[in-house]
Amino acid sequence: MDKGVEARTEQGAHGNAPALEPFQHSAALSLGVELEVQLVNTHDYDLAPYSDEMIRMMRRMPLPGSVVPEMTSSMLEVSTGVCHSSSEVLGQLTVLRDALVKCADKMNIAVVGGGTHPFQQWHEQRIYDRPRFRQLSELYGYLSKQFTIFGQHVHVGCPDADSALLMLHRMSRYIPHFIALSASSPFVQGQDTQFDSARLNSVFAFPMSGRAPFCLGWDDFGKFFAKTTRTGVVKSMKDFYWDIRPKPEYGTIEIRVFDTPLTVERATALAGFVQALAAWFLHEQPFVPQEDDYMVYTYNRFQACRFGLDAVYVEPTTGEHMPLREHILQTLRRIDEHAHDVGATTAIDVLRFSADLCANDARWLRETQSRERLLAEMVRQAAQRFRG
Repeated sequence: MDKGVEARTEQGAHGNAPALEPFQHSAALSLGVELEVQLVNTHDYDLAPYSDEMIRMMRRMPLPGSVVPEMTSSMLEVSTGVCHSSSEVLGQLTVLRDALVKCADKMNIAVVGGGTHPFQQWHEQRIYDRPRFRQLSELYGYLSKQFTIFGQHVHVGCPDADSALLMLHRMSRYIPHFIALSASSPFVQGQDTQFDSARLNSVFAFPMSGRAPFCLGWDDFGKFFAKTTRTGVVKSMKDFYWDIRPKPEYGTIEIRVFDTPLTVERATALAGFVQALAAWFLHEQPFVPQEDDYMVYTYNRFQACRFGLDAVYVEPTTGEHMPLREHILQTLRRIDEHAHDVGATTAIDVLRFSADLCANDARWLRETQSRERLLAEMVRQAAQRFRG
C-alpha cells in the first residue's frame, strides 16, 4: 500500500478528533459529475418545493448515478457514476436529464439549469428536512437559505494521495477559466448583478470557503486536518467549502466553482476540459505549483466572476496581464493532444468556440432578458433549453 493511502491523522494522541479518511484507489483521470438543478412551477416560473416528490418518482426508474436532495426543497442534485470519458458523462447526464424532465412533466413543473434563480426570494425557501441540513441551518442562519444556488461539481480520479494534492494546486491556476466558461448566474433577487457568476459571492460568505491550504504531501495535509478538527470547527471534509477539495473516500479531487450550465452538453464539455487538463498535468508535469501562485488567486477569481470571458487574467509566475479568453484559448491549444488521447476533443472544441465568440450562459441569459423584458419568460426559455 502506498504512503498516501496509509496516511492517518494522529487521532489517538488527540482525543476524539475525527481521523482523516485514507485516500482510496481510483482510476487515474476517471470522472464523476454532480449537477444541482432548479425546480420551478409552470405558472410564474418561481422555485417550487417539490424535491421530495421528484426523488420518489425518480427512484422507481433505472438510472445511472444518484438523485439526492439539497439544502432547500426546490433543489435536486443528480450525479453520474464513475465515467472514463466525456462521452460517457454525456450519456449518463442525458439519461438523468430525460428522467428529470419526464418526472417534472407529470407534476406540471419544470427543471432549469443556471447558477441562481433570477428572482426567487431567499426567505421563502424551505430547508430540506434532513439532520445535516437542519444542523447547517442552525449554525449558519439565513446564509443556509441564501445557499439556494446551483453548481456543477467535477471529480477527477488521481493515482494516489500525493498526486491528488499536486493536481489540486495545479488546477487552481485554472479556476478563473472554469468560472468564466461556466458562468450562468447574472441575476439575483430580480436584479442584474453585473456579475457573470454572482453565485460564488454566496459561497464566499461561508467561513470554510476559499482555497485549500498549500500542502503537497498527504502527511502534511493530515497534520493540517488534525489541527483543524481539534478546534472543533470542522468534523469532516464535507465542512470545507473550498473551490477545490480532495475527496479521499473516492480517490479524487472535486472542483466546485462551476455554475450549473443551462444544458447537459455544456456540463459535459466542462468535465472534458478538466479531464484533458488532468491528463496534461499527469503526463507532462508542466509546472510545480508554488504558494506564491495564490498571491493573484483572489483577484483572478473575482475578475472571472465579475466579467466572465471579458476578464483580465494575471499569470501567477510572470505577473503578466492578459485577456482571460486569450489565456483560455492558449490553454486549449496546449492540451489538444491530451484531449484527443482521453476522448475530449469535442469538449475542447465546444469551449474553444465559446471563448472565440466570448459567449457563455450568462450572456445567453442577459440577451434573452433584454429581448423578452420578463424574467419569468427567460426562465421558461431556459427550461426549454435544459430539455434539449
